[in-house]
Amino acid sequence: MKKITELTAELAAPAIAEAGCTLWDVEYVKEGGTWYLRVLLDKDGGVDILDCESISRKLSDLLDEADPIEGSYTLEVGSAGAERSLKRPSDFIRFIGSPVLVKLYRAIDGRKEIPGTLTAYNMEDGTITITSGGQECVFGKKDVALIRLRVEF
Repeated sequence: MKKITELTAELAAPAIAEAGCTLWDVEYVKEGGTWYLRVLLDKDGGVDILDCESISRKLSDLLDEADPIEGSYTLEVGSAGAERSLKRPSDFIRFIGSPVLVKLYRAIDGRKEIPGTLTAYNMEDGTITITSGGQECVFGKKDVALIRLRVEF
């Protein structure tokens, strides 16, 4: 049986393509006792509220028809955001040269969050390389809790 996130991605694909958007991620998470099904979008020039509304209406109907989720949940359709998490190899490749924030499971030199610029991604072992404070830092997948884009002002 397919995961809820995979099924949602398949159901949403036509509506997302019709709106000129691409699927960034699907999350199914429990927060504060409520389940949330989040569909995060990307689009050249940015995702707007009309894109989210159109996709949400169509996807809601499709989910009601397919009924893949037992119990209640809240459907949220939105932009992946300027400070989106990078998860897939294609995300890392696409954003090489971009400012990122690396959050670690365990502190290194007393720091669990390291800002820098993404400079490389190793497809074989999933290690990422950033430049931070003029130094090159390499992180293994097992050490990294989260990597997200960072907006600089």
